[in-house]
Amino acid sequence: MKTFAITDFKARALKILSQVAETKEKVIITKRGTPMAEIIPFVSKKPIADKLSESLVFENDIISPIGEKIWDAYK
Repeated sequence: MKTFAITDFKARALKILSQVAETKEKVIITKRGTPMAEIIPFVSKKPIADKLSESLVFENDIISPIGEKIWDAYK
């Protein structure tokens, strides 16, 4: 984990942010040696719906009777 003084960060902010995005390494910003902020890489999280979408079964007709053969299968 790298540490930058706030004045160094201010002068090179875009470059430092690009490095954080590339390396996925955290950066600490300090003011007179005291930590003020931590810059962490952005992690995109997929919604849970994407994970469940493949496990769902869709029926075209949910109103019609399913028949006696299928009922016997559940016994």
